[in-house]
Amino acid sequence: KRYFQQIHPEYPLPEHNIMTDKELKKLVASLTISHKEAKAEMKELRASQQETNQQIKELGRQIGGLGRKFGGLTEGMAYPSMKKLLREHFRMEFIVPRVEITRHGQSMELDVFGYSNGSTNQAVVVEVKSRLDEAGIEQMERIMARFDQFLPEHRDKRRFGILAAVDCSPEMEALTRQRGFYLARIQDELFVLDSPESFQPRYFGNIETT
Repeated sequence: KRYFQQIHPEYPLPEHNIMTDKELKKLVASLTISHKEAKAEMKELRASQQETNQQIKELGRQIGGLGRKFGGLTEGMAYPSMKKLLREHFRMEFIVPRVEITRHGQSMELDVFGYSNGSTNQAVVVEVKSRLDEAGIEQMERIMARFDQFLPEHRDKRRFGILAAVDCSPEMEALTRQRGFYLARIQDELFVLDSPESFQPRYFGNIETT
């Protein structure tokens, strides 16, 4: 009796030691209801856990796909379309993805780097973001500010930046253009410039070059 009350305090036993049939039936019924409720709660918990696991799995798939950025991009249609745009629209002669430069113990990574010599004499930095935010825009500004330090051989070139995003809010669109960077979208594995014809980019470096 004492043990039962310890593990089931919500079901008080009668003060006398002998239970009547009515009391026993009531107790059994209560325990049955409690057991059914516990099973129902456990079933609901399992279903909720399965749904959470599925969401985590899907999120991991998305992050994995977007996180690899040019791992998948170079294998699909986006990178060829990007190269075509950089060559035809911006007249870039040299284009390469995933550039890592190390100088004096410091490093800088570029998602895509392109440049042209001769009369064009320009360089472009492309940064790809799954979801563009202000931190991504500030990162591009830091890259452009450190350009001469890591790529002194292109110091004489006029350069500009392109931010390519899978997802970009209207606020980030406006901020990107306000900071002077081209905006591009990756849609259906295609790289599409999303800046109006009237857009005037912010040039860094040799701004006298035309």
